Amino acid sequence: MSSTVPESAGPSAKKDKLNVLSFAGKNKILHLGWMAFFLTFFVWFNHAPFLSAIAETMNLTKSQVKTLLILNVALTIPARVIVGMLTDRFGPRIVYSLILAIGAIPCFTFAFAQDYNTLALSRFLLGFVGAGFVVGIRLMSDWFPASELGAAEGIYGGWGNFGSAAAAMLLPTMAIGFAAYFGGTVGSGNEGWRYACATSGAVMMLYSVIFYKFVRDTPKGATYFKPKKSGAMGVTSKGDFWLMMLFKLPMYLAMALLAWKLSPAGVSLLSQSAVNIIYIGLALLYVYEFVSSYRFNKEVFTTPVPEAQRYDFKQVGILNVLYFATFGSELAVVSMLPLFYLETFNVSVVMAGLLASSYAFMNLMSRPGGGWLSDRFGRKSTLLILTAGLALGYFLMGMVDSTWPIALALLITMFCSFFVQAGEGAVFAVIPLIKRSMTGQFAGMTGAYGNVGSVVYLTVLSLVSYQVFFIVIGVTAVFGFLALFLLKEPEGVIIEEMPDGSFAEIQVS
Repeated sequence: MSSTVPESAGPSAKKDKLNVLSFAGKNKILHLGWMAFFLTFFVWFNHAPFLSAIAETMNLTKSQVKTLLILNVALTIPARVIVGMLTDRFGPRIVYSLILAIGAIPCFTFAFAQDYNTLALSRFLLGFVGAGFVVGIRLMSDWFPASELGAAEGIYGGWGNFGSAAAAMLLPTMAIGFAAYFGGTVGSGNEGWRYACATSGAVMMLYSVIFYKFVRDTPKGATYFKPKKSGAMGVTSKGDFWLMMLFKLPMYLAMALLAWKLSPAGVSLLSQSAVNIIYIGLALLYVYEFVSSYRFNKEVFTTPVPEAQRYDFKQVGILNVLYFATFGSELAVVSMLPLFYLETFNVSVVMAGLLASSYAFMNLMSRPGGGWLSDRFGRKSTLLILTAGLALGYFLMGMVDSTWPIALALLITMFCSFFVQAGEGAVFAVIPLIKRSMTGQFAGMTGAYGNVGSVVYLTVLSLVSYQVFFIVIGVTAVFGFLALFLLKEPEGVIIEEMPDGSFAEIQVS
């Protein structure tokens, strides 16, 4: 066995502390990481401020605009799972650099699309950029010890996630500037949005070079732990295999739900026969994954894994449920909150946008705060408190109507937002402490559950009132709260196999 000085932080673990004002050592990696995440979310949501301008320029119907919103999140569900596996296999430096560089291509085709099919396909492919988040989770886990990991993951997630809000604030001004420079209009309608979107892609592509040049997968002298085999998610017991396959099912059901929303029963982008083919394809794909996962893990059915090398998949499953309720609800609420304020309080469009922005703005401090609280006061207890708070927050939002003072409604929105985003930070303060060599895969699956949650919640919103929508989220949070009692507090060490076949201990408490 190696020493229990954290392999996650290398020999310099005790020399430099987390310091956001520093740009040296592991702090440099933290800053370069959240900047990469920031740019992926900036590009992923660069269409949001321009939906009306895009519709005018391309002569789109309301149904076609709604379809773009659906397509934007469709690919992210499988992409996060795939990217998680690739990250564990090839390392964050290579995978993140490729996402940043290649992701700029559909950004350019979206920006200069001349027909709806190109626009829609580009938006669909841009969903892959949303998987970049997963890469940084593994990167932070290899640079920061357990005592600082929650705060580091929270800063990475919170500051990076602000990219979507930054896009909404900065891109419209850029578009106005480009429109003025190019004479106001090109073709039909104001096309400044095209150059603003393309510029965001160019910046992301340039940053891929910076990231590749200055980032290392691990500190000097530390080992980058990889799964012994590649191709599927490994488990360490028969029960965990069945539980893993059960938790994979909702991801396929969410993609089927997205297909249904594109069918004649939804926005009518696809024919019913095409949607039926997608249903059959998803069913066959699940069967294929079941068979391949069984082959990958068949040894656990015949040969027990030594206790010291096991991990409990139940831990991952519980965190999936919590991220479904936290990040899933965040994506859904950010999408509908301006309209909620507009219709509930009859304010102007600008005022509705400003009021709604309070929800996303909380990310800058809430998510790092959730991670910091986990480091200081324990992972499980922090998650219990934050999950109870977000359930209460959504139940309160479900009570808001036009008779309430706007100031009170805003206060409740910010209260709810704090617990939601702090909960996200607390979830990813636990993920890297389950099994280091599989952190990317766990982060990919849990991250995908956030997108599954957004699909489910937005579907619910299309069928019920705003009040019922908020209450439904609150109810799912209660289920997450109850599930948390089955979570085990990470403690002691986790065992990882070194490239030479020996074993190392990684301190997690």
